[in-house]
Amino acid sequence: MNSATNIREILNDFFLSGMTGDTLTIIQILFNMGAALLIGLLIFVVYRVTHTGEVYSARFNVSLVMLVLVTTIVMTAIGSNVALSLGLVGALSIVRFRTVIRDSRDTMFIFWCVAVGVCCGVSSYVLALVGSMFVFLYLMVCGMIRENERILIIIRGTAQSLNDAERVVAQHYAQKAVLRVTNINSAEGTGEAIYEIASNVREKYDRSGGTVESLLVGTRGISSISIVRQEDEVSQ
Repeated sequence: MNSATNIREILNDFFLSGMTGDTLTIIQILFNMGAALLIGLLIFVVYRVTHTGEVYSARFNVSLVMLVLVTTIVMTAIGSNVALSLGLVGALSIVRFRTVIRDSRDTMFIFWCVAVGVCCGVSSYVLALVGSMFVFLYLMVCGMIRENERILIIIRGTAQSLNDAERVVAQHYAQKAVLRVTNINSAEGTGEAIYEIASNVREKYDRSGGTVESLLVGTRGISSISIVRQEDEVSQ
């Protein structure tokens, strides 16, 4: 009986002490928000510089800085207050975020902002700054790695023209363009051939010998030539 009473008293003391939390001063709040703003602006610049997509969203970039500030406010308010932390968990459990993130890199930037906000909210400025510098250096190194996206060359025409095109493509790209699909309609005598090649290889040979499209334009029987680039972003 005594042991059960002691455990109950320990739990009561723990939760009652957590209700009050630490007293915040205006100086500490200003330091937390100032550090969050500075590092958030750093993330803003990094996102703008390292963005490689076709469409840059300035509104999303501004939202990243807001996310850092809001997370800092929440963490500063919670502190060591157990009641507030439990209330926050309950509040977030009923919120549904349905915004579509088209690029996986954007998701990583969101996590980065949340992490910085948490660190600034608990006054761990050095951790937030050093961690952000490591992330920035990693992004710079990855930015130096040239993308090696795949390109599809789709040629449509008669069966004879596709055979002629195959010889031209093989010679132009030194056998480095791989024939992936060949469809022939025997009734109409037409079809299509799909070749796959790395973008850097295509640029290398097209720079020295002209594009394969220009070489095939005069080939008799070819009706169309399509170039399809790999697209990482998926819209819904």
